[in-house]
Amino acid sequence: MLKSTLEAFSDNLFSDKNGQARQTAIAGTVELSNLIPPTVSYESRGNVLLIGEQETITALAPQFSALNSVTLLVTEKATERTGEKAGTAANGDNMYFSDQVAVKGYLGAFEVTCRSDANLAKIAIGRDCFDLVVDMTAEGVVTTEIPAPGYYGVGAGKAKLANVIEDLPAMLGTFDKPKYFRLNPDICAHSSRGVSGCDRCVDACPAGALSSNGHAIEINPYLCQGVGTCATACPTEAISYALPDPDNTQHFVHRLLKRYLQEGGEKPTLLLFGNRDEQSVANALSTLPSTVIPVALEELATVGIDTWFSALAYGAHQVLLATNTAYIPATIDRVLTDELAIAQNFLTELGYEAERIALFDLASAESFKAFDAALLPIAVSSAERIEGTKREKLFAVLELLYHAAEEKPERSDVPENAPYGSVECQSNDCTLCMGCVAVCPTRALHAIGERPGLLFIEEDCVQCGMCEKACPEKVIALKPGLNWNKASRQEARVVYEEAAACCTSCGKPFAPASMVKMLTEKLQGHSQFQGDAIRRLAMCEDCRVRDVFSKIEDDPESQLRV
Repeated sequence: MLKSTLEAFSDNLFSDKNGQARQTAIAGTVELSNLIPPTVSYESRGNVLLIGEQETITALAPQFSALNSVTLLVTEKATERTGEKAGTAANGDNMYFSDQVAVKGYLGAFEVTCRSDANLAKIAIGRDCFDLVVDMTAEGVVTTEIPAPGYYGVGAGKAKLANVIEDLPAMLGTFDKPKYFRLNPDICAHSSRGVSGCDRCVDACPAGALSSNGHAIEINPYLCQGVGTCATACPTEAISYALPDPDNTQHFVHRLLKRYLQEGGEKPTLLLFGNRDEQSVANALSTLPSTVIPVALEELATVGIDTWFSALAYGAHQVLLATNTAYIPATIDRVLTDELAIAQNFLTELGYEAERIALFDLASAESFKAFDAALLPIAVSSAERIEGTKREKLFAVLELLYHAAEEKPERSDVPENAPYGSVECQSNDCTLCMGCVAVCPTRALHAIGERPGLLFIEEDCVQCGMCEKACPEKVIALKPGLNWNKASRQEARVVYEEAAACCTSCGKPFAPASMVKMLTEKLQGHSQFQGDAIRRLAMCEDCRVRDVFSKIEDDPESQLRV
């Protein structure tokens, strides 16, 4: 797509050195491609439901006569009993009435219920669900910003009637759709051991495809529309975009910029855009300077802060996220705005221009002005590509920018809900129960091991808040921010430690001394810890078991005495 977009202009408009370097770089760089992705299948039998005012949907019904069945659901105030057939209209329409309607599902599997929770498909066509829904109501029965396949919100402006009339008769059969995401629950920061944490991905989905079952994140692949905001918002890469994955996108950007610079190109600006904006980008390229290098993505929000900063490290003077800003769905706009706020905060804290990474309205192409200088020397930008997780790549670039910056802060505040920061512990009240360690999804908090103590690695903390909620003593608190000192940020810092209690039998250190003392004081009056039993609290787990069985062997009848 990149090649075809530029070829139309290359002969006349972009014959300068930068234009030729760009054309050579794009032509000589293997394009991003999707290699046989996993898919999900929809099956439609052509049973369509029209929802809206009686006059509107009655007039529309003949347009879909080629489909298997057409059912009309009138949403005006019903006079008949909800869920019962209101009589067949003169033109033979299969018509029902209800002023309260709920629709959920996707192509081939739409469940439609009315006020009395009656299954309308069962009543109207003898099936469990409808295959297609055309919604002519002004507000729309389905309120998600990006509706599921097979739902056409014409009345709410989410679909054009002319397109629906043309396309719907072909919506019979089996249809495959890519599975856009990968999910690794082992590194998810949403929940652990009944403690809730991060829910950024759920809030970031405009299609309603993500939900929590109370223990884990669930993704409905039939509702997922591949927008990618969930992967961009996820701080641990538990959710990653798959078509292609961001790592391949960054490798492509590295090769593209490196080739552009090798061909003598200067002052490159990277223009990221979603496929849906291809025509707008093509129109804008005739106005933008030839130093602007377009990169097409499946969706604009499929890559985030790590990709943007990697592009700056590879030599881009600026990274533009190009779209028609007036038409961005609210959720996508919010996710991009939040991610941009974090990126621009990092830049300004180091004394760089915030607009080095910016949202770009394609309608403003004529007023675009490029940055003359790169943030990093060419020797750095032409180096090998940056590897690692998305957090590792981001911190690697931030470290490069930090060393090149005139301003070198020690620590910076971050925008609200940013997944960067530290934790504070009121150590005097900490019992080293390790409840925080048990729920930490990244091992930012972990045990010392050879002695009672708690370690913390700031760079790994995603501020999910599970440690704070899991602490029974309520002595842990989150501290958002970014520590610019790499050594300090990456070191395993001691949060709290204390002397170990040594087993009174074998001498092995086995628990914090304060915990043994506290348990002894609390349990000494308990009936099960009278006499010699109380001394087992000062033993390690192995000696404690041996002591119990030794007593049973010496006095078997003791087990009968309660």
